[in-house]
This record gives sequence, structure tokens and C-alpha cells, in this order.
Amino acid sequence: MSLRIDRGLFKFDFIDNHAILCVPVDADVKEIRKRYLKIARHLHPDSGAIHTEKEKKLANELLSKLVNPAYETLSVDRTRSEYIIVLSQMGKHMVQESASVELHSDLAKQLAAAPNIDHAYKSAIAKIAETQYDSLQQVIPIIAQISELNLVYLMRSAGKALSTPPPAAQPIQTTTPQPEPAETPAPPPAPKEDPAIEQYLRRAQTLIDKNQFAPAKIELQDALKIAPKSSRCHSMMGFVYLKQNQLKMAKIHLDNALKLDPKDETALAWKPKIDKALGQQATSANTNGNANAVQKQPDKSNGGLFGGLFGGKKK
Repeated sequence: MSLRIDRGLFKFDFIDNHAILCVPVDADVKEIRKRYLKIARHLHPDSGAIHTEKEKKLANELLSKLVNPAYETLSVDRTRSEYIIVLSQMGKHMVQESASVELHSDLAKQLAAAPNIDHAYKSAIAKIAETQYDSLQQVIPIIAQISELNLVYLMRSAGKALSTPPPAAQPIQTTTPQPEPAETPAPPPAPKEDPAIEQYLRRAQTLIDKNQFAPAKIELQDALKIAPKSSRCHSMMGFVYLKQNQLKMAKIHLDNALKLDPKDETALAWKPKIDKALGQQATSANTNGNANAVQKQPDKSNGGLFGGLFGGKKK
């Protein structure tokens, strides 16, 4: 059974851990842990819900490759802080691209037009959670459906603060950053960082120079947990994502860097190239209707759903 998902947030190079666990995107750590334990007990080989060897093998695969990694990301402050920052920014970013967003499930289309978005969203998530892992063969389509709901909710509530670990600062930049000093050193142009942050950045830069991007990403995640408004952290993280060929994630961090410091050299150098590459991908996807194996032609009766709802251009 393929575990590939390419609907909802997954379609944008993002692993939707909330969809895997079927918890709201603003769920707190206690709610996430409670949900994880319920799923883990259900997928355990000795569970009464697992009968055949084939089911045991599939349950173990779902647990080890999807459920456990999702919980590890959302339960650890370091990774959760970075994840929530990106999730919040994705909602804002997708509003700008609302005309290109395609919804497959009727439930997601209904949520897009629901008058009370919070109640409708959380009610839908709670209902799906009751049976999400009952049929192991249907788990992947169900996760895809939940991720579409998460995408709709993030777009309609773009800018709303999500749940973050207590030590972390507010993840969403909503105020104008303080102006730069008239004269700044050439490298780097950004304001001076806290000495603790400088250590993270130096270690990350050393790892980047060695093309060790995975550990560099961990160092930058730690830095962003302490200083979510550091333009250098965001620009370096954007570069790391670029080197890992995750262009949309790279764009989000580089956009953040330029909002915080319009003179950030790394962001200024790489953002135009990423924008160009993403534009070419979009053109290619439009030219080749079958670029995505699961993607279907949009339902013309609902084609203007997000265009009308968010003010995006209609075709």
C-alpha cells in the first residue's frame, strides 16, 4: 500500500502531521498526546481491531512511518515551534494563491463556505477522528481529506495565532520590524543577534558549508524557537530548504526574512530564483494536465469557490 499523499497541505511539499493524527491545527500538546495514544493502541499488533497478518503489517507501517513521526514532531518543543511557524505562514501564503487551490472532497467544499468556520471545522475533525483508523485500507484517503480541511481552515483564518509551546514567542510576524541602523557591517547586514543565536547560526553555517543540510536544519530550528523574528535564521533556513529541493518551504522562510529585514542578502539573492522556478513549475503543471497522478480536472461548478471566497482571480 502506497503511503503517498498529494492532496491538501501535502500537495505543497508539507507533511501535515495534524491530519495524520486527526487533531485540529490549534490543538495543544495534551490533546495531541491523548489522540496519539488512542491511535497507537488501536494499531498495536495485539489490538482486537487487528486480525490478519496483512493488517498487522499495514498497521505497523502506518504507525512507524506516519503516526510516530507526526507525534514526535508535534510533541517536542523544538520541532513543534518551527512547524507551527511554517504552518501559520502557509495559510497566509495560500490565500494569495487561492485561485489555484483545488478541493476534491465535498466536506472541504462545504467548509469553505461554512458561516461559522471554527465550529464547522472542529466538528468535522472530531467526527472523522472517531473512525479514522478503523479501515486501514482507507487511512490514506482519509488523511488526505483531513488535510484539505486543514488547508481550508488555515486559509479562512489566515493570521490567527496557532497553539505554540509556552517558551516560544509568537510565531506570526504582524508588526513592522524596527528599522535597521543607518550603517551595518557588510556581512551580515541584519541586526546583531543574541550571542546564543550566533552560536546556532555559526554551527548551521559550518554544516551548510559541508553540505550537511539535515543537521543544519536542526540547528536553525533551535534558533527559531528562541528567536522566531530573526531574519538571518529565516534566510538560512530558506537556503537549507532550497538545497533540499523543497521550494515552497524555502519561499516561505525567505519571504519571512525579507519582511523582517528587506536588505537580507541571502533572501534577496535566492528569492527571485525560487519565484522563477515555482512559476515554471506552475506553467508546466498547467500545460501537462496529468502532472499529478491523483489530480483530477477541477469541477467547473465549484471552480470559482476560492476565487470568490478569498478574492483570488477567477478563470
